[in-house]
Amino acid sequence: MIAVVGAGPVGLTAAVVLARAGVPVTVLERGPALGTASRASTFHPATLDLLAGLGVAEEFIARGRKVHDLQWRSRTGELLTRMSYAAIADRTAHPFRLHAEQTELTPLLLEHVPDIRWNTEVVDVRQDTDGVELITSGGTIRAEYVIAADGAHSTVRTKLGLGFPGVEYPTCALRVITTTELDRLLPGLSPMTYFRDPAGSCSVLGLPDHWRVILRLPHQTGVSVEALLHKALPTLADRIEVRDAHTYRTSRRVIDNYKVGRVLFAGDAAHLTSTAGGMNMNCGIHDAVDLATALIRGSALLDEAARRRRNVVTDHVIPRSEARVSGVDGQAGSVEAAVRQLAATASDPAEAAQYLVQASMLDSVPKMIQHSLEGSAAS
Repeated sequence: MIAVVGAGPVGLTAAVVLARAGVPVTVLERGPALGTASRASTFHPATLDLLAGLGVAEEFIARGRKVHDLQWRSRTGELLTRMSYAAIADRTAHPFRLHAEQTELTPLLLEHVPDIRWNTEVVDVRQDTDGVELITSGGTIRAEYVIAADGAHSTVRTKLGLGFPGVEYPTCALRVITTTELDRLLPGLSPMTYFRDPAGSCSVLGLPDHWRVILRLPHQTGVSVEALLHKALPTLADRIEVRDAHTYRTSRRVIDNYKVGRVLFAGDAAHLTSTAGGMNMNCGIHDAVDLATALIRGSALLDEAARRRRNVVTDHVIPRSEARVSGVDGQAGSVEAAVRQLAATASDPAEAAQYLVQASMLDSVPKMIQHSLEGSAAS
């Protein structure tokens, strides 16, 4: 039996992959039910392809909002450049980005999980050469392997005495929630638009029932939300009704090894990155599929899968998400220079396609896993 700790999108994805292959799996969740907090909301084409292989993509997509192009605009709303996901239609079955709450996905995954134990908190972890003992609030559970998907404050990681090296970013994110339909205020506005200007930058994301405005700011600031909106979106700010606003800190952290004995780490238990670019949670779902597939195919593949997942974070996810944090997509020099470079990229079909392949995480998903899931879905 395989035990999965954590019933978020990462843990449930791992459990579904295992269950579909006929592997006995039990999910342990400390809470009484699925989480309802608003968290990640971006799902990239690579992730949608994987979810399609698990049979949940179609219904999930119906619950979200498709993003068919990325836009860059000035703070006054002038369109600077855009890239259409049509450029990667030959690389994915889902040439669009989906904006949906992760709480729309987890119930769909849960329908395919045969055994989940609520109100079951892991309080200690012991392992030997033959398996892992999880001492929980409901008793001791013996598993052949454990997938720890129990979040940034992972109890499994802590009880094994493992570090979580990294640093906190010098800025935090301010997320402003509004039900004002920004695309009515600015016709043609994409649900994923980056406002880039030397005087102030932000990003806006459209979901089915609200919009999010994301700004980066120092940890300590006495500036009001309204003032920040006026600086970043001067032509729209007076017409935006703020329903909620909160800040959250972001960090760059990566566990040293995704496999420690018979315990595997996935998602936030293994890595944290900037939320810019919406890659961290997507990477966690990819972790789940990759590691669970390796378990199915044989333990000899686990070390390779663990190395692969860590390399994806260090070589792809962190550099790209940090480039988005900079506000200039990683280009040296001024915001104006970065926007000019983006416009040049957008005007070249091959370069635009490569940019979107990277932004969609299509270059970091092992193809053998996609093919495996697609074959399983068809059988």
